[in-house]
Amino acid sequence: MYEDQDDIASVLTQLFEHSGILITKLVPELFQSIRNTPLETIDPTNALIERAIAIIHAWNVHEQAEFITAHPRIGEIKQLSALSAKEQSGGLSATARLETPPEVLKRLEHLNVCYEHVYFGLRYITFVNGRTRAAIAREMEDKLQLGHPLESYPDGPPLNEPVAESLICVARNSEGWLNELKRAVDDVGKIAKSRQKSLGL
Repeated sequence: MYEDQDDIASVLTQLFEHSGILITKLVPELFQSIRNTPLETIDPTNALIERAIAIIHAWNVHEQAEFITAHPRIGEIKQLSALSAKEQSGGLSATARLETPPEVLKRLEHLNVCYEHVYFGLRYITFVNGRTRAAIAREMEDKLQLGHPLESYPDGPPLNEPVAESLICVARNSEGWLNELKRAVDDVGKIAKSRQKSLGL
């Protein structure tokens, strides 16, 4: 199983998000790895995911960052793959997704800007695992050491505070930046394994 590059590309595009680096680098490297050391046969798709994540971790940081930025931003509602849309909604229907409170979407949009300022070159990735977008907003606020205006100011939260440029940047390639990159790659793997179950692969 998974002895053809086209098969690998097709499956990885479902389990991860489609990107140039997935097709041009991950697929051929994974194909060669499988030729050298075949996957275990009890759960070959799970083994494929784990092999892929191990390969990604071995890339240089620029390539790893390019891979994770192929994933959509938390809270985006346009141009999402069907699986990303379902995951970001906490598994709700398309109708329910559209009912995410606008203040939550606005706050997430701002938090993405803040995160990408603090961790320049990265994108916030998290294994949603059935949580709501409001819960993810709180998680992002905690990561950035910010308050929780959605809870603290229900009558008019300062959704665009603080100004992103006022936040202290984490130096690129520093321990904190590299730890966040590793966490993002690991969470891409968790997302892929969740997708594997939902797709029955």
